[in-house]
Amino acid sequence: MKSNLRVAIAGLGRLGKRHARQLAFTRGCELVAACSPLAEERAWARAELGLERCHDSLEPLLAASDVDAVVLVTPTSLHAEQTVAALRAGKHVLVEKPLALRVEDCERVQQVAREHPAQVAMVGFVRRFDPSYARAWEQVRDGRVGRPFLVRSQTCDLNDPEGFFVRFAPSSGGLFMDCSVHDIDLARWMLGNPRALRAFATGSIVLHPGLQECGDVDNGLALVEFEGGARAAFYASRTMPHGHETRTEVVGTEGILEIGHGAARDRVVARDAHGVSHAATADFFERFEQAFQLELGAFVDTCRGLSPARTTLADATEATRIAEAITRSLRSGAVESID
Repeated sequence: MKSNLRVAIAGLGRLGKRHARQLAFTRGCELVAACSPLAEERAWARAELGLERCHDSLEPLLAASDVDAVVLVTPTSLHAEQTVAALRAGKHVLVEKPLALRVEDCERVQQVAREHPAQVAMVGFVRRFDPSYARAWEQVRDGRVGRPFLVRSQTCDLNDPEGFFVRFAPSSGGLFMDCSVHDIDLARWMLGNPRALRAFATGSIVLHPGLQECGDVDNGLALVEFEGGARAAFYASRTMPHGHETRTEVVGTEGILEIGHGAARDRVVARDAHGVSHAATADFFERFEQAFQLELGAFVDTCRGLSPARTTLADATEATRIAEAITRSLRSGAVESID
């Protein structure tokens, strides 16, 4: 494809607005339309992005002949159905993680994608596009740490006293599906995509009792066993007092790689009467701003036939399969097999 990719975006919430702004500046694409069920979000797109075509549903975008691709930044419960609809309409799709909350829905999307091989379908595992994680994966691939056998990874958010995620919890799939799905995907990627066998999880409600109604927690730990003997340990938290902290360790027979230690915003370290300190990243937008830019650019390039897809529906299905087992274990208190 020599001409620009004509892209529409569905969903203009916190992340959707950021994706929409970035698409307006992404090389090789043109943002032509948007949709949101909320009038104030459509008004924002008209005022801030100059978009004339703003709809209250996805259907007009899928019916438009001048839309080549859609970016879905909608509620998780809609991801699978909307991805299927987009593929059947002949559109390329970038859908935010997770692909679905149930493995069977992920597998249904995969089947439809196989029926439409000309369409690109990518899932937003943005950390694969982060330069630090990409460099770590290259070092693992090149044998820098020998044979990797353990990944320890965490996603920890700054505490939100307003409890946005408490209101979101009934539809999010829970702490591990919402937060740890990134860590799960990273662990599979770093370990060479082994098959997961068993999972165990435990968690607690430290600050947000409203989560109890939907069986969720605000801090959780999980352990996953993989075929071949590798292990992964995950920690997820909604209650960090200092900022957002994503950190991963890859442990191998000949060394260790660590990505994101200390959640440092920059390289400035202060030493004064209060001690030694540095500023921390505020949220995942700040931590992965460059990665989001690179992800959208890679999606556009893939749709235009310039590069292969960097994430696959199969990766998303396996991440959901493992996250489902972890969530079952959290609720049952038992070790759960991963089919």
